[in-house]
Amino acid sequence: MKAYNIIVLAKQVPDTRNVGKDAMKADGTVNRAVLPAIFNPEDLNALEQALRIKDKFPGTTVKILTMGPGRAADIIREGLYRGADGGILLTDRAFAGSDTLATSYALGQALKKIENVDLVIAGRQAIDGDTAQVGPQVAEKLNMLQVTYVEEVKELKNNTIVLKRRLERGVETVKCPLPLVITVNGSAPECRARNAKLLMTYKRAKTVTELQKENEDYTHLYNDRPELNIPEWTVNDIETDKSQLGLTGSPTKVKSIENVVLQAKDSKIISDNDADIENMMLELIESHTIG
Repeated sequence: MKAYNIIVLAKQVPDTRNVGKDAMKADGTVNRAVLPAIFNPEDLNALEQALRIKDKFPGTTVKILTMGPGRAADIIREGLYRGADGGILLTDRAFAGSDTLATSYALGQALKKIENVDLVIAGRQAIDGDTAQVGPQVAEKLNMLQVTYVEEVKELKNNTIVLKRRLERGVETVKCPLPLVITVNGSAPECRARNAKLLMTYKRAKTVTELQKENEDYTHLYNDRPELNIPEWTVNDIETDKSQLGLTGSPTKVKSIENVVLQAKDSKIISDNDADIENMMLELIESHTIG
């Protein structure tokens, strides 16, 4: 039985349930330092699809590739707790301020360094941008086939995969050869919970930068257990044209930011008698709310 090499593209995003007045910087980029960070929800759906393939095909490896500041290593650990085999943190000041084009370029260059990738799986979109562009752009840069809006991997045999897509007006089944990039909807199955044994195994998994900040010397532990080392790649570790990275390589510019405060409108309470309901319906029709 064939084993597969799967890379899950994941992103650490600000929790949009806690957005305050300082959420944006003057240059129009997100002020991530003041916002709680979470694993992008649809990337968790993508991780679950990868882990289900791993469950069915012994020897399959699932690794997480993420780009961000040092604290983004948290989502690699989160992936390890749920069943991933490892991860790579793409981090460098040169990546700061990247839009989807610059982000997909950096991720694509990192993926080129990883050999023999069968599947790249990503969430449909991130909640901090809602663009749904990075997955397809990565596929284009790698010259790989892509299938978007995936809800389920129905069949995987040798180098052919059958996918169920959830579209706005129905469901579509697609058969496609590997290698392939797919993006996964939030309607796909939720990611499994943390595994207690894996949590104990990987709770000390660290990047080199994190180890340098430790107060205690755990060097011997990381020499004996290489699975606890989370690789960090910078622009010097992947072949890049630096003009295509960060703000310089991002053609998307924020022209202005406007804070919108939603005001509660007047409400009307009606009884459940037929006359009041009929009057309400007439009012809604006259205002063109319905009808």
